[in-house]
Amino acid sequence: MIKSLLKLLPLLLLASTALAAESNWWNPAWTIRKKIDIDTSGKGLAIAEPIGTTAVLVRLHDGVFSFMSSKEDGSDLRFVADDHKTVLKHHVEKWDSLLNEAYVWVQVPDLKPATASAIWLYYGNTTEAVPVDPAKETYEANTTLVYHFADAAKAGTDSSPTGANAEGTPPPAAGSLVAGGLRVFGQTAIKVPANPALDWAPGGPISLSVWVKPGALQPNAVIFSRREGANAFLLLLDNGIPLVEINKQRSTPGAPIAPGAWHHVAAVADAGNVTVFLDGKSYGALSAAMPSLKGPAEIDKDTSPLAGGLAGFTGELDELQIAKTARPAGFIRFAAVNQGTSADAAKLLVVGSDEASDHEEEGEIMKHLSLITDISKDLTFDGWVVIFLCALLAIVGWVIAIGKIGYLNTIEKASAEFMKRWEKISSDLTAIDTEDDDSIKNIGGTVVSSKMQKLMRQSPLYQLYHLGAEEISSRMKSFRQVTFNPGEKKTAKVMGLSGRSIQAIKATLHGGMVREVQKLNGKLVFLTIGIAGGPYLGLLGTVIGVMITFAVIAKSGEVEVNSIAPGIAGALLATVAGLAVAIPALFIYSYLSARIKDVITNMETFIDEFIAKMAEHYKE
Repeated sequence: MIKSLLKLLPLLLLASTALAAESNWWNPAWTIRKKIDIDTSGKGLAIAEPIGTTAVLVRLHDGVFSFMSSKEDGSDLRFVADDHKTVLKHHVEKWDSLLNEAYVWVQVPDLKPATASAIWLYYGNTTEAVPVDPAKETYEANTTLVYHFADAAKAGTDSSPTGANAEGTPPPAAGSLVAGGLRVFGQTAIKVPANPALDWAPGGPISLSVWVKPGALQPNAVIFSRREGANAFLLLLDNGIPLVEINKQRSTPGAPIAPGAWHHVAAVADAGNVTVFLDGKSYGALSAAMPSLKGPAEIDKDTSPLAGGLAGFTGELDELQIAKTARPAGFIRFAAVNQGTSADAAKLLVVGSDEASDHEEEGEIMKHLSLITDISKDLTFDGWVVIFLCALLAIVGWVIAIGKIGYLNTIEKASAEFMKRWEKISSDLTAIDTEDDDSIKNIGGTVVSSKMQKLMRQSPLYQLYHLGAEEISSRMKSFRQVTFNPGEKKTAKVMGLSGRSIQAIKATLHGGMVREVQKLNGKLVFLTIGIAGGPYLGLLGTVIGVMITFAVIAKSGEVEVNSIAPGIAGALLATVAGLAVAIPALFIYSYLSARIKDVITNMETFIDEFIAKMAEHYKE
């Protein structure tokens, strides 16, 4: 009992795991999901500083995502937290089902440092899914400006809740860092209109980040500028050195960056200090408080008369974001790596393989059953008669098949037990050379259990053995009566059998084998009737149904697909019923025939062995 339970334990664990996975499925209508691991521990990208709520960039391509299984616009995408309940806000920056690439931003609340966490991407609902909330829902309230520069209709669209769309934005350039970006030449400023949500209070916290790819190293190239009276804030690149300038005070310089490569530049102002980050790491600092600024801002060029010798930035820009809060260092580090294309980005965020829901298969089966139910409504009376006859054939065939399989299993078990005992006495038939019928039945005393003797009787080999042993016993009995005098002491000498007697016994055994073969093949004719008759019955029902359908169409005069299709479909259902009877019956008949052939072969082999042993033991 314990061993059986131990054998079942892996199956139970597998079943429980499958049930647990199914119970964790967010919504059965979404048939595919994949796990997305976000690892800020040492195994992924080690980030020890706080991160908080952030918009995570998920890059999808045909290596990790099946675009054919999703809607053409990606509107069936859903992101769910690891609790399998909370739906995360997201928006698609770019979806290209032709090139099989997509860029999706997902808001992950309270992302922890030094922790491996996960979210789930669900898709595959190509019929019921509706578009999600607009992009502004993806960003938390402190985010006041987000330019993806990827909208073909308007590259300066603000994806934040502020809605401060830029003016004078050139068309996006394909092939930038994240989907589209801006290719600028420092000639014309891109205007960011004034908006109350963009007002900067004096000394208040501000975070600004942008991806830059300088085409060449320039002195005092302006990336972002904002002025109001004597107050000014500038983010610029001075011969490859990222700098922040506040009221003509500049941050400490670091090593210059090389042209032709993407770099993440960020500035975080808080409590009278400004920290400049390059590629997620602290780069420079400025001890100055943010001034009060409420007017418009400019990107790529400072057109103010106070700009002096400042030049416009030449190169590419992407993902400009502003927030009215001081982003922690972990947030900046995460954004710089997650949005980039370095090897660390692949460690930080890993898109897993697809997992399919069992509900999909059940749904397809239910759909097919529903269609068959609808088709059956158009089935004629003749068709129902044919299906009834097919069902009757199927029931009879399955009952016979199940009974025959059980019978063959019993024969196999009984023959195996008989052969064990036959091997013990086959070398010396003296044990069954007796007038005692019980000795023959229990195979020379090797079978002591009545239950085992009952099982032995099920074996055709035992029946042949019993038949041959009785023939030998009968001849030996007659031989003894003729040979020995009543008063003479009988010897234990083994008496012989003539060749004619052996041939007679062999013929008797073959006769017994024929009767056993008849028992084995009994009622298999019903399976052959199902194999041969099922398709013809189905074809008869189909022909009658088609005839009736065309006769009705001829009377009504309506020749339309809607008037023809239901009748034809209903008529074909009869053929399906006939094939459903014949195909399983054919497989089962072939299986049973093979097993019966094995039993017959065993009987023929046993007869030859029995005759050989008998002829050797009872020599003339």
